[in-house]
Amino acid sequence: MSRGDAAIGLGLAALIGGAWAGLTFAALFVVDWTAWWPVAPLVVAVQCWLFVGLFIVAHDAIHGTLAPGRPSLNRVVGQVCVALYAGFDFDALAREHRAHHRHSGTARDPDFDPDHPDAFWPWYLRFFRHYFGWRQFAVLAVASVALAWLLGPRAPLMLPFWALPAILSSAQLFYFGTYLPHRHEAAPFADAHRARSAGFSWPVSLLTCFHFGHHHAHHAMPWVPWWRLPGARHQTGDMQ
Repeated sequence: MSRGDAAIGLGLAALIGGAWAGLTFAALFVVDWTAWWPVAPLVVAVQCWLFVGLFIVAHDAIHGTLAPGRPSLNRVVGQVCVALYAGFDFDALAREHRAHHRHSGTARDPDFDPDHPDAFWPWYLRFFRHYFGWRQFAVLAVASVALAWLLGPRAPLMLPFWALPAILSSAQLFYFGTYLPHRHEAAPFADAHRARSAGFSWPVSLLTCFHFGHHHAHHAMPWVPWWRLPGARHQTGDMQ
């Protein structure tokens, strides 16, 4: 990757993070929702998508593709993104994700459910419980109390404009980035990556999961950043 690729990746990360922060701040602290309630569902949908974007930026940081050759910068940006996403620890997520790549689609894969390899809800609940343990809930509880104190009488807005899009984004990430690519189907996987790529058009691919649906391409070439995955899929034969 070139220095220009790093500049593009970091610029996109700043755009995603800035949009998430600006929209969330406005929704929680500024907007009078008694007048603007008709646009609330759209705001929640955009917030959900931007939450997904935060996680995808952190995912690139895990692979070192956000700022190639600068591990400290990758780690700092990645930690900020996962902290904003749900108070996660970047190093812990990085360990789990490396295990996912080493043991993709097997019982040793932390993101896979060998007992329900084709069932969405049991797999999603297992996935959720794995990453949202007591420590995670404690961190989010402290953050919730602090945010509620800052918001004062606007604290009830935390549910629709902070908690709801975060939860929805976890389902969106799981469905398009884990379940669809790795679920068992009648047709076998093409290779040991045990992953498939979705045949989405460029706009749909971006809107669903920041091109992470091109999942076989990602597993085959994990050094490719998210925004280059639509082009990379042609190199791996993912031409759906």
